Amino acid sequence: MASFFATAVCLFLLSSCIAVSADTPANCTYEEIRGTWLFSIGEGGQDNDINCSGFKVVSELQVELLFPDVAVDSEGNVGFWTLIYNQGFEVQINGNKYFAFSAFEKSGGKFVSFCDKTLNGWSHDDAVYKAGNWACYSGKKVSGKVPPKERNLKLFTEFENRKFVPNQEFVDQINNAQSTWKAVVYEEYSGMTVAQLISRAGGPKRLNFPKPSQVTQADLFTAKSLPDEFDWRNVDGKNYVSPIRNQGGCGSCYAFGTLAMFEARVRILSNGTRTPVFSTQDIVSCSRYSQGCEGGFPYLISKYAEDFGLVDEQCFPYEGQDSPCHEQPCPRQFGTGYQYIGGFYGACNEALMRIELARNGPMAVSFEVYGDFMNYKGGIYHHTGLTDKFNPFEITNHAVLAVGYGADKETGEKFWIVKNSWGESWGESGFFRIRRGADECSIESIAVSAEPVM
Repeated sequence: MASFFATAVCLFLLSSCIAVSADTPANCTYEEIRGTWLFSIGEGGQDNDINCSGFKVVSELQVELLFPDVAVDSEGNVGFWTLIYNQGFEVQINGNKYFAFSAFEKSGGKFVSFCDKTLNGWSHDDAVYKAGNWACYSGKKVSGKVPPKERNLKLFTEFENRKFVPNQEFVDQINNAQSTWKAVVYEEYSGMTVAQLISRAGGPKRLNFPKPSQVTQADLFTAKSLPDEFDWRNVDGKNYVSPIRNQGGCGSCYAFGTLAMFEARVRILSNGTRTPVFSTQDIVSCSRYSQGCEGGFPYLISKYAEDFGLVDEQCFPYEGQDSPCHEQPCPRQFGTGYQYIGGFYGACNEALMRIELARNGPMAVSFEVYGDFMNYKGGIYHHTGLTDKFNPFEITNHAVLAVGYGADKETGEKFWIVKNSWGESWGESGFFRIRRGADECSIESIAVSAEPVM
């Protein structure tokens, strides 16, 4: 856990971030959420298929959300809370969990965020991977009104609707600007629009990432005891990482990255006797915690694994597009213990990530994708600062899977080993390496872990 001062700095930065276009409309900061809330709760005892589009309030609960992650209710119970990016928050207190997205509405050509209230959300008890005792709820902040915030509704610009044209000159500029990684032209991009490439890379950037927290002496001591290099693709000759997949033009990276974590950790816990590949389409089509091909968050997909369970790929094969949910009577793999590395949103750092990875397995990570990354073929990636003026590409937020770490034998440059979801022909057979220890492209900011229930 980060020190109090370091956490304060981290969360101050988090609360002062500047918003940009988003795949989900809400845009709320830490300081706008922190405070006292009144939860209006509906009738309990429902199953997890509960419809919360409308409900009758039968009880109320007042909860104070304190710095940095402490929740206290009106009865004196102490619990936990975390922001979930800029989209909402979750509270765990007195044996119950409460999650809701922050409120927003569309007004003309703009989205308006109301950060002092939530949309209708879901409450249930801590009896994980069970369907009973759910209720609907909504929250309203009572410790101070937060002014509504407007944001222009921008779906596609004229550039985003154009066909992408591979640019060898841009690739040459990348390779001439640095020597730690190699860029190439990917001809398969030429059949896609710029908008499809943006979706493939996670969708338009939503909010600046928090800065990594300061490493405590205890965590630094633990990290120093770890091996200098580690790779879950080869631990005593065994590969615990599931096969590379291709998400296509659907913005489903958040699901691929999170499910790949569960796939790897099931392999680890079963010593390789179980090798599942989980259904991404089930997440895209059925998860009420995400927005299908328009994006989502690894934290909430890990929560989905606990609340609803994951199904195998053959139960609901990947379609690469938004489609109706058609749940099948298939066995479900449940998860538990989902969390941001460091305990809450804003508490992550490189040392804690290495500790988690080496001890428990690969983890879902998010980072900022720039146009030069799309042309990565091999080496240790870092952003060059170059942009392709002929193919405007927005910064995006992409979710992937960290599977290992190491350092270059000649230069000593440290790197993460990361599994992507763009097919085996991209990068280093579907993987890439990225500079480690410098929060390159914010990759050390909001890692997520969870455990399969075995």
